[in-house]
Amino acid sequence: MTITPQPGIMDIKLYQSGASKIEGVSEVVKLSSNENPHGPSKRALDAFRQAAGELHLYPSTDHVDLRNAIGEVQGMDPQKITCGVGSDEIISFICYAYAAPGDEVLYTEHGFSMYRISALAAGATPVVAPETERRTDVDKLLAAVTERTKLVFIANPNNPTGTMIDEAEVARLADGLPEGCLLVLDGAYAEFVEGFDAGKAIVDARENVFMTRTFSKIFGLGGLRIGYGYGPQEIIDTLNRVRGPFNLSVPALKAAESAMRDVGYTEWCRKENARMREWMTLKLQAMGVELDPSEANFVLARFKDQAKAEAVDAHLKSKGLIVRLVGGYGLPNCLRITVGTEEACKRVIAAIKEVL
Repeated sequence: MTITPQPGIMDIKLYQSGASKIEGVSEVVKLSSNENPHGPSKRALDAFRQAAGELHLYPSTDHVDLRNAIGEVQGMDPQKITCGVGSDEIISFICYAYAAPGDEVLYTEHGFSMYRISALAAGATPVVAPETERRTDVDKLLAAVTERTKLVFIANPNNPTGTMIDEAEVARLADGLPEGCLLVLDGAYAEFVEGFDAGKAIVDARENVFMTRTFSKIFGLGGLRIGYGYGPQEIIDTLNRVRGPFNLSVPALKAAESAMRDVGYTEWCRKENARMREWMTLKLQAMGVELDPSEANFVLARFKDQAKAEAVDAHLKSKGLIVRLVGGYGLPNCLRITVGTEEACKRVIAAIKEVL
């Protein structure tokens, strides 16, 4: 065939999402995609239903109501916010706008797979920096920077490790980057950390730092695909030139606005997640399973080898429980387990105990 894609496209491996079905099992508990087991707030659901009467209308092109809601709740300038189809689309926009053939996109070894995918789609070269004990290492990132590095991505907290670095380390990374290089802070799990601004203060103080956030995790709107980016006005103006004019639907915009404003529900979800995350961590440690302290809505359980991880995964499936093998992230002996409801967490612990 003479019609060929751009260089780099065929190097992209198809994204493997968390499984949602088990053959022969009618009722499953899905703990493989870090979803909020409690779902969206009632206010968000009501807003979604009310939007049904507007399905014949195009959505707003500037997302002004949603941006204003984000700005009020998060203390951000709405003019410095752009919205996308999940934070994935914002990550893609950044790569399309700032990375070209010959440029390098840097991220950590256990970083989110969309960094590599979006870099290759833009024709840039993905570069991986080592982590230290599954934690972002600023010195190793800075050592991997070259004159070709245009973007540096870190997720804080990180997926799938659940670990994070403090504000001082993020600032040191930003200050150590060369001119013309943009640091992107992926804050998909930031709301699960009490009192954490996801790096907003660092973004506000610098011209070389940008932030992405999502409504797919704590807000429980993964099925609607909504995210946003926050950063310097010049970058927002650039990304809005890449963004499609009607990239978010009317129901998505209405539901996200209500979800953002329902601060009480978000805080309840954070506290409930922290409670069950701590409970699961202690129970797993008591069985001899190794874990790093997680700051997200999942734990990364480390077993003695890949065979043991796969055996535990198979047993969980036999009980109708789906978790995530993360060999694709370079962690073949690990299972990433979403923090579910109290009942789900107890079922997971009981099933793992049966194996170990």
